[in-house]
Amino acid sequence: MKLQIQFQALFVFLGVLVTSVGAYIGVNIGTDVTNLPPPVEIVAILRAHQITHVRLFDSDARILNALSATGIQVHVSVTNQEVLGIGESTSAAATWISKNIAAYLPSTNITAISVGSEVLTSLPNAAPILFSAMSNLHKALVASNLNDRVKISTPFAMDVIPNPFPPSTANFNSTFNTTIFQILQFLKNTKSFYTVNAYPYYEYVKSNGIFPLEYALFKPMSSVKQIVDPNTLFHYDNMFDALIDAVYNSIAALNFSGIPVVVTETGWPWFGGASEPDATLGNAETYINNLIRRVANESGPPSQRSFPIDTYIYELFNEDKRGGDVSERSWGLVFANGSTVYDLSLSDGSSEDGVNGSVSVFCIAKQGAEESGLRDGINWACGPGRANCGPVQEGRACYMPDTLQNHASFAYNDYYQKMRGAGGTCDFGGTAVITSVDPSYGSCRFTGSSNSSTSGPFPSPAFGPVGPSSGSSRNVDIFRFGILFAVNALLYLLGVNTRYIL
Repeated sequence: MKLQIQFQALFVFLGVLVTSVGAYIGVNIGTDVTNLPPPVEIVAILRAHQITHVRLFDSDARILNALSATGIQVHVSVTNQEVLGIGESTSAAATWISKNIAAYLPSTNITAISVGSEVLTSLPNAAPILFSAMSNLHKALVASNLNDRVKISTPFAMDVIPNPFPPSTANFNSTFNTTIFQILQFLKNTKSFYTVNAYPYYEYVKSNGIFPLEYALFKPMSSVKQIVDPNTLFHYDNMFDALIDAVYNSIAALNFSGIPVVVTETGWPWFGGASEPDATLGNAETYINNLIRRVANESGPPSQRSFPIDTYIYELFNEDKRGGDVSERSWGLVFANGSTVYDLSLSDGSSEDGVNGSVSVFCIAKQGAEESGLRDGINWACGPGRANCGPVQEGRACYMPDTLQNHASFAYNDYYQKMRGAGGTCDFGGTAVITSVDPSYGSCRFTGSSNSSTSGPFPSPAFGPVGPSSGSSRNVDIFRFGILFAVNALLYLLGVNTRYIL
């Protein structure tokens, strides 16, 4: 029993060690997608783009299992349909925690739970039970000794703040004050965070031209267009910061402070209908890449500079099965095959490997693809696609293994590396997939390969032929050394004899 407690303490310590590094950009993963990739391919896409934080709109068992042992931090959700039952029953809450949290820890790095989404404004009948649901889930975490590792919050819509401009006078809708006060007290007591879905896109559209488009897109503005709060004289050069400050001021109006704000959803649609002229590819690319740079500077909004703004982008895939406006199906960063909708850099730019500030990515044949599809793909890539298919000819370096999977991977990747800058994609009739693992092997070097196959701090699964590892980056070695040192140090302090367990 003592050893079990010591290991629980070890995993909590490692969770703190890995999560205590600056602000982060995460991504929401919706699954309302016609051709949703298998979970293992979703994880490969995450790794290819160095995504280290994800948020799920539920607690999908297949995705949670696929995220096991990846180190990716996972924010799961209680659906709106589940809130009522959990709020009315402590046993239902305990069952939910056991089934969806405890069953996956510590292998899957679950760190947070969203209880519903925009419940106060989208599901008013459940509003009275929302606080009870959060409280019941927290009691279940405490009973499982997981309350320090997993935090609970509930995402609010910006609509709970009727007038967010100017930020200094922002207040919550008084109709919700009792519930919001209870929730803020809960967040303060449990050292959790306020979560909000903040969309400058919608605020800009609603403003009917009051605010300039540049303001919503983080673009530089002339002095005559700059937004200044008349009460604080704070200058807001982007709408995102102003929205977050409106939240902080609303929290302060209820006499709370020190509760960080985390943005659980934000984004910009890249395509829209005739009545949605601002939903364009260019605007989406500008907003997302400027957002990433904004979050990476690790400062808060003008009124709370010491609180970085951890943020989840909405969303990884285009959920084409959603109803509503055309734009509702066009928020994704990547297509189902892993290729990006537009030029995207989800890293902080410190990586020296790869394209657009991210790690190197390769286009290879999908495991289990139909032979006829692979054959068609090879014929197109080596013909109209003008890929260099010489290395897969008999007697050449990449001919063996003599399989359609291997030859297609080489041809697909050669085309993709040469044409992605001009709009070429990794699809080939659905037989291709993106990976961050260098598929080179032996003397066969794939186009875009370097001498090493670094892919960030965690190894990625490969779907093509992979040879022996040729080394890892200095940063990865330092990371591993730090983790091993921390493990041994903690085990020493706990009095555990490492001779028998390491």
